[in-house]
Amino acid sequence: MMLPAAAPAWTGRTDVVVVGTGAAGLSALLHLAAAGVDCVAVTRGEVTDTATAWAQGGLAAVWDDGDTLASHLADTLTAGAGLCDAGVVSDLVASAPGAIRRLIGLGARFDRASGGGLDLHLEGGHSARRIIHADGDATGAEIERALWASLSSALEGSRTRVLTQTRLVDVLTDSARRACGVRLLDADGQVGELLAGAVVLATGGVGQLWPVTSNPLGATGDGVAAALRAGAEVRDLEFMQFHPTVLADADAGSRGVLVSEAVRGEGAWLVDDAGRRITAGVHPLLELAPRDVVSAAIMAHLDRTGAPHVWLDATFFGRSTWEGHFPGILALCRDRGVDPVTERIPVHPAAHYACGGVAADLHGRTSVPGLYAVGEVASTGVHGANRLASNSLTEALVAGDRVGALLAAAPVGRVGVPASRAAAGVVEPAAVPAIRAWMQREAFVSRTGPGLAALGAALAAVPLGAGVADHASLTATNLHAVATVVAAAAAERTESRGAHRRSDFPDTSNTWERRITVRLVEGALELTSAPLAITERTAA
Repeated sequence: MMLPAAAPAWTGRTDVVVVGTGAAGLSALLHLAAAGVDCVAVTRGEVTDTATAWAQGGLAAVWDDGDTLASHLADTLTAGAGLCDAGVVSDLVASAPGAIRRLIGLGARFDRASGGGLDLHLEGGHSARRIIHADGDATGAEIERALWASLSSALEGSRTRVLTQTRLVDVLTDSARRACGVRLLDADGQVGELLAGAVVLATGGVGQLWPVTSNPLGATGDGVAAALRAGAEVRDLEFMQFHPTVLADADAGSRGVLVSEAVRGEGAWLVDDAGRRITAGVHPLLELAPRDVVSAAIMAHLDRTGAPHVWLDATFFGRSTWEGHFPGILALCRDRGVDPVTERIPVHPAAHYACGGVAADLHGRTSVPGLYAVGEVASTGVHGANRLASNSLTEALVAGDRVGALLAAAPVGRVGVPASRAAAGVVEPAAVPAIRAWMQREAFVSRTGPGLAALGAALAAVPLGAGVADHASLTATNLHAVATVVAAAAAERTESRGAHRRSDFPDTSNTWERRITVRLVEGALELTSAPLAITERTAA
């Protein structure tokens, strides 16, 4: 299906189009520019307006002689709760140190210990200090800076162009159902069509489905929704990771201030009003338990007590630790009227990272020929039912590098002619607040069968019109589409596993060691589930 849109005001042609300029997209573009591939980069805002640039956490990689790849693999599989592809995870952890070295070679500046080596940190779910940071809590911003600086210097004389303030509407496909370009909404509000031999989606996540999120405003599921309409398989979207510690304040709906897991890694406590630790007796790792465990413990406490939030206490760090290790978080909290040096921080779980997305491998290949997906928009099998902290930036760098190298080395061949597809309905922008409220009520940290059924019914009742898609209606339509998938998959999975928790099915069931895959067939969602193959269960 495709969204109805105005007749194209302009058309173009290129070999490869990359949608998104975070860590994954820029990594791919570096290869394409260097190889002289005719390429267009499309970004919804300015180049650095990405989730990567917001990322406080670090890069997970085995770097210390006392750490092992086997340990990183085991930690990832444990967090993923039985749904990681062990072979893909093994590939990722083996490739992670090389990704860090490439970044350093591009000029990325990471924090150093007193002896001159990389300063390694500990985060939840990790059994060793293997998290690499930049400027304490600005790792993503440094990654974005280094990648964009390298690409900027390569653009002159290359065949790569960048379209800013330009948004993906749909992926075009030809009569053989191969991706052959994109339909775009440009900075002037005009619809354009860009034909291409390959389309790379690096569009980020879906956090704006919930009213409070750590994600930027552009995380509206554009890539997932467009891929779904193009016939691609999406999977694991019931597994939305809710970060336990987002500042609870009146302005959280405009931008949720994430208080990085690294703060807990340095020893901060989660406490109630009386100063009692929230995670005591819940998990042996206390505050450093996997994020789903910590978020669930917080919500259980809030449900019991009726309190609006819990507290993160790091007042014992002292000013020098806050200013030296977490200057960005300190500034953001102070901007909202909280001084972590002297005050406990009010925190609440919020939507953070989509463990699922467009089904793809670590080279970005999807079920639609010519369509690739890398970064948070993709579901590669690395994260399973719950992402291990700081694996996502590492995955984005590895997958982006690989798809760029793949498309730089192989000619894309003939560009097909877009085929017509059935028109999908457009959702009115006025529906967005209700969609977000329903998702918060029925598809948040804890879910129930009746609640998910009510959510599905409410989403099905949203009127679909035939109006031409503009920015506001495109956001509403994509949020509605992804919400419908999340609701359907979450209702189907009658167990609690990883980031998906059902209070009516609180136990993890061996019969559900399966992935739920969703396709759009003749306008209706088709859900299938299949157990992990032997090759997925066993690391190479």
